[in-house]
Amino acid sequence: MAEKKQVPLRLSAKLYDAVAAWAEDDFRSVNGQIEYLLTECVKQRKKNGKYVGEEIDAPLELNIED
Repeated sequence: MAEKKQVPLRLSAKLYDAVAAWAEDDFRSVNGQIEYLLTECVKQRKKNGKYVGEEIDAPLELNIED
């Protein structure tokens, strides 16, 4: 297996909690979930040459309810 790079990452508490809950649902670690999501985005970009969302660079506004 290829060596993995370590990348420091800062997330808001709300985003981290949302990713952590999603990771738990998918039986992954938070790190594994982030890697999975990034991999899927890169695959999609390579597939059609576009970002997953048209407004991917727009500021993220999370309205995560309890």
